[in-house]
Amino acid sequence: MKSFLLCTLIGSSLLTPIIDQLKPVENQESTIDSKVKTSRKIQLVILFDTSNSMDGLLDQAKSRLWEIVNESGSLRYNGQTPTLEIAMYDYGNSGISNTNFVRKQLDFTSDLDLVSQKLFGLRTNGGDEYCGAVIKDALLELNWSADSKDLKMIYIAGNEPFNQGPVDFKEVCVVAKSKDVIVNTIYCGERNRGVREFWKEGATCSMGDYFNINSDREVVFIPTPYDDEINRYSEKINTTYVTYNGLGASRKKMQVEQDENSLDQSPSVANMRAKAKISSNYTNSNWDLVDAYIADSTVLFKLKNKELPEELKGKTTEELQAHVKLKQTERKEIKSKISELSVKREAFIKKKKEEANTLETDDLGTAINQSIMTKAIDLGFEKSVQ
Repeated sequence: MKSFLLCTLIGSSLLTPIIDQLKPVENQESTIDSKVKTSRKIQLVILFDTSNSMDGLLDQAKSRLWEIVNESGSLRYNGQTPTLEIAMYDYGNSGISNTNFVRKQLDFTSDLDLVSQKLFGLRTNGGDEYCGAVIKDALLELNWSADSKDLKMIYIAGNEPFNQGPVDFKEVCVVAKSKDVIVNTIYCGERNRGVREFWKEGATCSMGDYFNINSDREVVFIPTPYDDEINRYSEKINTTYVTYNGLGASRKKMQVEQDENSLDQSPSVANMRAKAKISSNYTNSNWDLVDAYIADSTVLFKLKNKELPEELKGKTTEELQAHVKLKQTERKEIKSKISELSVKREAFIKKKKEEANTLETDDLGTAINQSIMTKAIDLGFEKSVQ
């Protein structure tokens, strides 16, 4: 089975065996920058089936990751940008050493480079795929928002019966519905067969949507005259990041690696990553002094000399502040360039689609984006004009 699942839930109690087990847990992976926190959250949990049949869907996910991030980033609640948190599991892989073949890859985080690293690091291997079991683990283990106004979504895609495994999906679905969880299912195959194999029921029992796609279809992008320039600015913006503490060097390396992963998929994927990098959802205050300074200007007074990169060691606080402000100004200018070019790129693509009179082809990304927007608007979110 090929499965991809994004899941979000609210914590409360029910009189069922599963819910009795639900306990709040500390979110050790969260790296939300204080400057982007709002009263609203979008929590997305990605659960990947990494059995042998999953390669095509994984490729779609890699191609659509930044488009999904940008779609979520376009949402507002009372004019504020909600905080985006993503977690990740994989399952159905014989290399996972537990009975249900379920493994947590990532707790909730706003560190988008880390999400990308985990996604591109997934590898397939044969195994048994149990939808109910992986949903149950996500329910029990993650630190869910307790606010019913937050957007909490599940996306699961696959091509084997939804009712496989030791955990009854109907029981899990009741839990999800009672906690305002929206489960959307994506069947990889013929629509009516997906209905027969319980994928539609898996969605409707929690007021979610049922989709079907061809998971082996390659994502096709329209090249534009702006692609290369956007990607040059994306590379240039990395030079405005000022590392500090023990994380800095390795995290800046990760930033470059995720640029390369996106570019390997397509220049268009790298363009969408560049757009994500200029959004408020892309924050790195735990290793970048510019983001840290924006969040808390007193951080420069708290740093020890050993926490600084070699080129900044021995600098006075005033000299360090001047350097950080210079990089902040450079970053602002580069962000403006990427934003302007992204608008032109998207207008070019829209015009080409209109000229060709082509309909959008459903794949993993289009299904997820469509339902994110619909369910968010139902909750009172609105889409900003970007």
